[in-house]
Amino acid sequence: MTDTAKVWPTELRLREDKKTLHIAFDNGEAHDFSAEYLRVCSPSAEVQGHSPSQKKTVPNKRNVGIMKMEPVGNYAVRIHFDDMHNTGIFTWAYFLDLARDKGKHWGGYLAELKEKGLSRG
Repeated sequence: MTDTAKVWPTELRLREDKKTLHIAFDNGEAHDFSAEYLRVCSPSAEVQGHSPSQKKTVPNKRNVGIMKMEPVGNYAVRIHFDDMHNTGIFTWAYFLDLARDKGKHWGGYLAELKEKGLSRG
């Protein structure tokens, strides 16, 4: 496993449909992230809470898009979604975690939706 603190993005490209973000890293990894996946896994306190018990399940984001991204220092980007959510700061290490453990993150999200009777929308 590569040390995520030393991995650097070489490309960030938002697809024309504004629904997919492509990121390539200097270790050879490249990943596509759906806007929905990034939105429901936003690292913001609004979604994650300040403790595990405060984590929110965000429904109805199947059609969310990305309006823009802005750099945060040299370690992250802030993503502005078209539902007006923009408080999450996505670090390069967090993107790698989302890519490498997608089954855990996405599967957990789908299970939470089902358990709470919510929908992707």
